[in-house]
Amino acid sequence: MDARKIDKNLTVSSQISALEVAGLATAGFKAIVCNRPDDEENGQPGVAQISAACAASDIPFHHLPTSSGQFPPDILAAFRKVRQEAGGPVFAYCRTGTRCVTIDALANPEGKSAEDIIQAARQAGYDLAPIKDLIPER
Repeated sequence: MDARKIDKNLTVSSQISALEVAGLATAGFKAIVCNRPDDEENGQPGVAQISAACAASDIPFHHLPTSSGQFPPDILAAFRKVRQEAGGPVFAYCRTGTRCVTIDALANPEGKSAEDIIQAARQAGYDLAPIKDLIPER
């Protein structure tokens, strides 16, 4: 897992394993979001495994799958809702973390400026400058 803290309310990561879920719950995450479709890559842990580990650790799990480069409005709305209702930090994962940080930027659940979003992502190692004009400011 390559976890990168974007800000106090969001950490994104590459694929996690079921064994890592308990540690995420202990670390204080209030929800886990998977933005990967099942079977996106050979050997990827299935959503059922991660969901069961989340249930065992009493942490809400949300499967909001989308293909890389695809950001449908329903996924953005669902991600925004999870972030706004989690009551604390959210941990989101996909293949590399890029999809998650991009979804968060396009959902903009905290109503941040595009510049603030791009800067936070940059500090975590993600370049969102190419989507600056797509980031809604609230």
